[in-house]
Amino acid sequence: MTETLTSASNPKIKKLLAMQQKSAERRESGLFVLEGVRELLHCLSAGYEADSLFVCPGILGDSADARLIRNCVPSNRLFEVTPELYSRIACRGGTEGVVAEMRAKDHSLAALELPENPLVLVVESVEKPGNLGAMLRSCDASGADAMLICGEGHTDIYNPNLIRASVGAVFTVPCAACGSAEAISFLKSRGIRILTAQLQDSELYYDCDMRAGTAVVMGTEATGLSEVWRRAADAHIRIPMLGRLDSLNVSVSAAVLLYEAVRQRGGTPARG
Repeated sequence: MTETLTSASNPKIKKLLAMQQKSAERRESGLFVLEGVRELLHCLSAGYEADSLFVCPGILGDSADARLIRNCVPSNRLFEVTPELYSRIACRGGTEGVVAEMRAKDHSLAALELPENPLVLVVESVEKPGNLGAMLRSCDASGADAMLICGEGHTDIYNPNLIRASVGAVFTVPCAACGSAEAISFLKSRGIRILTAQLQDSELYYDCDMRAGTAVVMGTEATGLSEVWRRAADAHIRIPMLGRLDSLNVSVSAAVLLYEAVRQRGGTPARG
């Protein structure tokens, strides 16, 4: 029989709320929180496993998708919650009555597999979940083979805001969190050309050959890329600025450059 939870002081609910709010809780447990039917279906289809499920029957209903979701965990890991409690654990409205605890995947470089002549997006020190999510969407749309997220500390790939901004692309695009030096070594050992997006000492992006294995490297709009990436680059590329401003949003720039690679490769996304 499915257990019904009614109080926010229930230990299971307290754990869920802690994981929603704190990256340290997510890292320690190896779990992350996912909200909504569409996001959960994307996640399951990408091979993720649900650990626990919290559903509000009056909202979730009994559609085919609802039945599929209910069956993705054993009965002892399925919990029903009242509408009042669901309003406490749901971060936004219109999510159709389901919140899940999902098992995280290994996002180390060692676990990343790439095909021949891959197209990879690398981002350094881009911390805004909205930008990271938008770039993951561009990776998915262009068929890029992976996204490497480089930063000083541990990048929280399962930040709820990043998941929402990616509209599920965080589950469809292979990604790794690593340091810049580690990423450079990984790319060079595989013969992948490093193209850094920068204004200084650069050529126009459409004059640069992206048909072979290519990593497009983006930095922050405020400070650009670190010197370690500039030195490691096989080429420096730029998007021409024809107006009065000197830069695009980093996620827009990434989309332009990824689709130039798609164009050069015959208009077919890298992952087909």
